[in-house]
Amino acid sequence: MRTFIRLIEKQRKMKKTSPEVVELKKQVEERLNRKMKTPKDFDFLRSTIWDSNKEIISSTTLKRLWGYISGADQTRTDTLDILSRLLGYKDWDDFLEVINTSGASEFIHSFHISTDGMQAGDRLRVSWRPDRHCLFRYLGNAIFIVEESVNSKLQAGDTFCASLFILNEPLYLSNLIHGDNPPVPYVVGNKDGICELELVPAQR
Repeated sequence: MRTFIRLIEKQRKMKKTSPEVVELKKQVEERLNRKMKTPKDFDFLRSTIWDSNKEIISSTTLKRLWGYISGADQTRTDTLDILSRLLGYKDWDDFLEVINTSGASEFIHSFHISTDGMQAGDRLRVSWRPDRHCLFRYLGNAIFIVEESVNSKLQAGDTFCASLFILNEPLYLSNLIHGDNPPVPYVVGNKDGICELELVPAQR
């Protein structure tokens, strides 16, 4: 019976956009002193996990968790356990207990917008340095289309997938379709993050 209960616990999943998961990723990046924005960064994280704790996790799993490539909107707690142990916690539950009883919990409430609270037709106004501005329209299923773009490599008509937008953090786009090019991942504001984030609800 205990083995069965443990198996169920290992199969628990968390939404990638939950504030707690966002905080975990933030602390991992602080631990590494680098943002997760290129394939080399995820390979470095994978290697660091192995060197530190001799635990195996794929770069692809890490890329999905960070939204660098598309995937399910939930992640297994097995993955969160591994990252939590990298930070010195016993597991994911230990991480949750600590941040919910310490000042760290204050950081997980940074202003953010999740597609969970959006409807098709809603728009997001996003800006990042230096002097880049875009207007994205939500199509549903975590898919957006670029309607306006100023001083950015993104162009009107481009489409991409994203589920969470956090002020002052980089924005990770997956499946960016730009012209006739194949889908690629793309990072917006990879140095200072996005500095303006505004939801413009569709008129209904």
